[in-house]
Amino acid sequence: MRRDIPPLAEVRRITEKKRDAWWTVLLVDPVATPLVRLTAMRTRITPNQITWGAFLLGLVSAACFAFGDWRWLIAGALVYHLSFILDCMDGKVARLTGQGSVFGAWLDFVFDRIRVALCGVALMAGQYDRTGDTVYIWLALAVVGLDTLRYINSLEIFKIRYNMRKQIKARVREARRAENSAEVAFMEDLLRNNPSADIEHDIRKTSNVSAAGSEAGSEPGSEPGSEPGSEEATDVSQKPQGQVIDLQQEFRHRFPVYLRMRSYLLRHRIRTHLVSGIEFQMGVFIVGPLLDAVIEATLVSGALLLVFELAIIYKLLLSTRDFTRTIDSFDRDEVATAA
Repeated sequence: MRRDIPPLAEVRRITEKKRDAWWTVLLVDPVATPLVRLTAMRTRITPNQITWGAFLLGLVSAACFAFGDWRWLIAGALVYHLSFILDCMDGKVARLTGQGSVFGAWLDFVFDRIRVALCGVALMAGQYDRTGDTVYIWLALAVVGLDTLRYINSLEIFKIRYNMRKQIKARVREARRAENSAEVAFMEDLLRNNPSADIEHDIRKTSNVSAAGSEAGSEPGSEPGSEPGSEEATDVSQKPQGQVIDLQQEFRHRFPVYLRMRSYLLRHRIRTHLVSGIEFQMGVFIVGPLLDAVIEATLVSGALLLVFELAIIYKLLLSTRDFTRTIDSFDRDEVATAA
């Protein structure tokens, strides 16, 4: 038995994400984190082996769904949830023991997509065999298509944000090379790594917007942290980060109510993307089978997933406007300097 595994509270700090899906925070982490500690202490199981276990349980769940009867639907839903718990454990064990690898991340991603596709087809095929209703054929295509669309959209948004940051950093380096200044920092990075500062930041933003006629967001570089007792927030504001760029300024200004809701969720580690791929899967493969309401659960889960994906796209649109204004400000500075 390993003696270097820390107490459960420390394991939670190391392994649990600062922001996660509400399903994971409420229904998975309370079970998965203690199991991760026991696994690391008493076994030599590797993260990749756990990934394989989650995938095999996913196959068992698909087999249960294929039978179509309500008893098998319940069994399939329970096994699917166990599979998801294992799927969350592999990354936690990797973070706790330092056994993470690039191949393990790839394996986890591929197995997740295969599991969703197989379970989606098996679930709808079982219900089609049970009822003869052709709507289940279309639902099978919808489940696989929505899961694929979500990942494609996520990847493309990541690429666009990466390119915007890359361009801004290049302009800042070019403008400040002679001054040998600090590198540029992005507001969302500073806040993502420090939830306490993030909450204070949103509270300050909301106050600014509510105070009649304040302009969009705070000026770049204005960080929260002056609240008493907020040590983490103070650390973020006092660290020399160079120029801070906020590419979410217009979105925060347009939706001050969102900021208050977001701050509440962050206090409980819950991200504001309330219906992501995780909740979509749980609606289709757990809620629907447990209630014997596969059609209704799939339609509602799919519609909510699309709504939140469209919200992310809209947020990206506003972010590109902030990016354009930032680039234009560099151009104006260059013209002023030349003049």
